[in-house]
Amino acid sequence: MARGRFITFEGGEGAGKSTQVRRLAARLTVEGREVVTTREPGGSPGAESIRELVLKGSADRWSPTTETLLMYAARRDHIERVIRPAVERGAWVICDRFADSTRAYQGAAGGVDPGFISALETYILEGTRPDLTLVFDLPAEVGLERAHARAGSEMRFESKGMAFHERLREGFRAIAAGEPDRCVLIDAAGAMDAVEAAVWAAVAERLAAHG
Repeated sequence: MARGRFITFEGGEGAGKSTQVRRLAARLTVEGREVVTTREPGGSPGAESIRELVLKGSADRWSPTTETLLMYAARRDHIERVIRPAVERGAWVICDRFADSTRAYQGAAGGVDPGFISALETYILEGTRPDLTLVFDLPAEVGLERAHARAGSEMRFESKGMAFHERLREGFRAIAAGEPDRCVLIDAAGAMDAVEAAVWAAVAERLAAHG
């Protein structure tokens, strides 16, 4: 059986990733592919428990270093129980956030040493890396306005302030610029249908020829 594909969606708050994950999954399913949609932090029962710890509470509940360790504990369980088995059986896995979010949130925006994050990637991911990453980009103030409009209980990162979110945006843009073979920068400021078209164009160009 052919190996599946692993696609990740990245970006700041309010970028519209979750909507586009659903749209891409529906389109790939119509084409006859098995599609697994998942998210981080979370995606497996153990990782969802850690999500509750990380995304709720006050902005200063955890230090950026502690956040990094929690994210990677969740990520390891997610990889072992969901991502790796699905890709190995030939499914396409579409994940709302993955390791780039730790690089951007805890690294670029939070100030955690990139070398520390890189070491965790090496030991925890063990080669499980996306085939394609779609980085959703829009001004931080626009994303926060959208995020607050849909406010729920998981608003810890949204409360970290504009300077944090501006650093976050630049962090994601730097990741996309640094790994152009894997990453495609998507203008997330437009209408949902236009964003969907850009997502599909990137998938078709990079991956859709895969069986």
